[in-house]
Amino acid sequence: MHMADALISTPVALVAGVGAASLLVVASRKVSKIKRADILPLMGVMGAFVFAAQMINFSIPGTGSSGHIIGGILLAALLGPWAAFLTLASVIIIQCLIFADGGLMALGCNLINMGVMTTMVAYPLIYRPIAKATIIRWRIMLASVLACIVGLEAGALAVTLETELSGVTQLPYVTFLSFMLPIHLLIGLCEGVATGLVLCFIASYRPAMLASVNTEYKDTEQEDKKSKSAKWILAILSAVALIFAVSFSWLASSDPDGLEWSIEKITGNAELAPAVAPPTAIIPDYDSTFSGVIGGLIVVALIWGICIILFRSKKSARSNRN
Repeated sequence: MHMADALISTPVALVAGVGAASLLVVASRKVSKIKRADILPLMGVMGAFVFAAQMINFSIPGTGSSGHIIGGILLAALLGPWAAFLTLASVIIIQCLIFADGGLMALGCNLINMGVMTTMVAYPLIYRPIAKATIIRWRIMLASVLACIVGLEAGALAVTLETELSGVTQLPYVTFLSFMLPIHLLIGLCEGVATGLVLCFIASYRPAMLASVNTEYKDTEQEDKKSKSAKWILAILSAVALIFAVSFSWLASSDPDGLEWSIEKITGNAELAPAVAPPTAIIPDYDSTFSGVIGGLIVVALIWGICIILFRSKKSARSNRN
């Protein structure tokens, strides 16, 4: 669902950019106040996991299209909405600047469409009310599926609205919408099942890692004895991320993604204009076998760097007050 610059006008890009930047500032302040001891390693590992997983486009049978997970609901369920948004934003920014995945001018729109719509809309409105503060598996699975569908549908709707408001293309709004919503419903369904499986696995072995569970599951001696170590879970997720990162070129579908497919159905071409890579894009279009590994490491470094700065600034502020 990464939008290209060819879809966006300068005014729309500026409004979206300011909105996304403002939310990033708020998210940074919120994250600096989080007291969870595992938040930094969890953000780093999950950021790398989502980056690698997004590289695996899966085919949507019978459509000629493909899709990839967004990861917003998975991140929000583990980190909470603000830390999830900051983590997902780091992934999207690295994808744009290093790999030219999504236009630089469209970066604000992509942050809103994929980051905000999943972590700040679908998660609090759909996932949390259904999953509640429990580790009941059917609730987690149902909440994951519905939240992912709503998040992707909201993002797809936002793409069509931003394109229409920009007025720089000849895409008929109703026709564009009629292709975008159904295909992203299917993609959201697939992501929802995958998200639910991962969260159910974590809930079975380490329920304290879920952001929304009851406090009775958190930091208790009984929970520590009965559940697997959080380090063990992080090691598994890191290993899966590494497998995705190394094997993406063999596993990923070559079919156009949902947005490209919708444009192709209307215009006959998946892209309205040739994409121009930003000067920072050292590996455009993931043109390296090690793109996933490199990108994952950059995401981890960026997230850790941001969090270390935030936590140190908070500590310094407290020291000055004392």
